[in-house]
Amino acid sequence: MTTPPGTLPVDDSAVHTVREIAQQPALWREVDRIVGASREALDAFLDPLVARGDLRVVLTGAGTSAFAGQVLQPSLARHLGRRVDAVPTTDLVADPRGCLAEDLPTLLVSFARSGDSPESVAATALADQVLSEVHHLVITCNEQGRLAREHTRRPRSHVLLMPAASNDRGFAMTSSFTCMTLAALLALGKDARDGVAERLARAAESIIEDGAADRTAGALVDRAPERIVFLGSGPLKGLAEESALKVLELTGGTLMAVAESSLGFRHGPKAVLNERSVAVVYVSNDPYTGRYDHDIVAELRGNLPVGSVVAVSAESGAGTEGADAWPLPGLGDVEDAALALPAVVYAQLIALRASQARGLRPDNPFPSGEVNRVVQGVTLHSLND
Repeated sequence: MTTPPGTLPVDDSAVHTVREIAQQPALWREVDRIVGASREALDAFLDPLVARGDLRVVLTGAGTSAFAGQVLQPSLARHLGRRVDAVPTTDLVADPRGCLAEDLPTLLVSFARSGDSPESVAATALADQVLSEVHHLVITCNEQGRLAREHTRRPRSHVLLMPAASNDRGFAMTSSFTCMTLAALLALGKDARDGVAERLARAAESIIEDGAADRTAGALVDRAPERIVFLGSGPLKGLAEESALKVLELTGGTLMAVAESSLGFRHGPKAVLNERSVAVVYVSNDPYTGRYDHDIVAELRGNLPVGSVVAVSAESGAGTEGADAWPLPGLGDVEDAALALPAVVYAQLIALRASQARGLRPDNPFPSGEVNRVVQGVTLHSLND
């Protein structure tokens, strides 16, 4: 394994994964340029819809793409002053009449890395079938994917393509997740546009480039945890879900990873803790919400050995005493949906190092193919049969 200056350590088991984690700051700047260049067309498509008081916005995707919707939902609801729901495609395809029970004018925002997963296209088709009026914003990393091809030039659809490099070649979604999340925030959250992408990129560069975060993640993994818990509130609960999935994916399911809200954790899920557990708490930038995150940090500090509790925070000092504090520099005033993007880099690094510590190949942690990069084996059934 080599460690070039200013980069993450890499070996041939993780060429794609390491590159795709490290490229995120540059790609976020590119996403900012893409959305800016598309601004006129985006506004022409979105503004008449958002002006409608009865509009429902549904954020959908599968797996990591669904967690993009969970991160965005609270923030976009505030930005738009409209009903916004995060509904995974896996739920929508299995129960379209339940997920879309109200026949309201709907903007379906579809997130998809490849756009070739069976549920991706099926979800948009079922929405068209169940609802009287659906408009589609497709955010995808693959211009050649079926989802992009089917919605290009449709009158009620707008396809927003991410940088080609964000179509991750590694097994797990990393830069695809952050690029699509940022694109939706810039496209729909008008109050979040000015300069935020550059600030997020600089923060992520500070996390990645000096190697300190990678060493810190490695030290956490060196504790040989049996279980890892990710906690967060509001948009950061979706981040916790994505973080746990990254660990499960890249370790081939050999490291138990659990996600919950900071308040919800006490209501049963706390039973997962043992003396070989570690916990990562994402601290909200909202002063009110963040109090609950600080409370659980303090509580876990009393439950787990010293060094087993990490607080990922844009704050400095208050509320994180006794815990390892992993910084998000210069972001103390950004909303939590944006804060999630550099914060997830820490989880990506934990998952990467945990995978390698187990002798796995992060680029392909399931060499026998029981879990696939693009989901296979789904039989789609006709709604009317």
